[in-house]
Amino acid sequence: MYTHSTKVRVRYGETDQMGYVYYGNYAEYYEVARVEMLRSLGMDYAGMESSGVMMPVLELNCKYIKPALYDQELTIKTTIHELPGIRIHFVYELFNDADELINIGKTTLVFVDMEKNKPCSPPENFMEKLKVFFN
Repeated sequence: MYTHSTKVRVRYGETDQMGYVYYGNYAEYYEVARVEMLRSLGMDYAGMESSGVMMPVLELNCKYIKPALYDQELTIKTTIHELPGIRIHFVYELFNDADELINIGKTTLVFVDMEKNKPCSPPENFMEKLKVFFN
């Protein structure tokens, strides 16, 4: 299992009239957390894409528990529970600045060979970096 935490501050433009984070912005928070998790492993989307592999989102699930509010600092805990195959599953837990769990999300992404436009195995260097967390 590999877990990484990222912090984001809620910006005014991400909120609705009630001062709550607009529900559609949670997917963007998940993306920020995924990108930072990959970066923590020494990987990035640009590097994967330049090697010919992209990772489109196949599925997104989001459960709202409590609202996130303007100017709160959120902690996004991102976890990969199992080594990926053609698909990789991310689980997100968002905590407000009082350390209360406010949102749970899941995404499934697919590794796709950009030349063939077909699912493929994850890049070998990515798997090498992840395997150490799954012994």
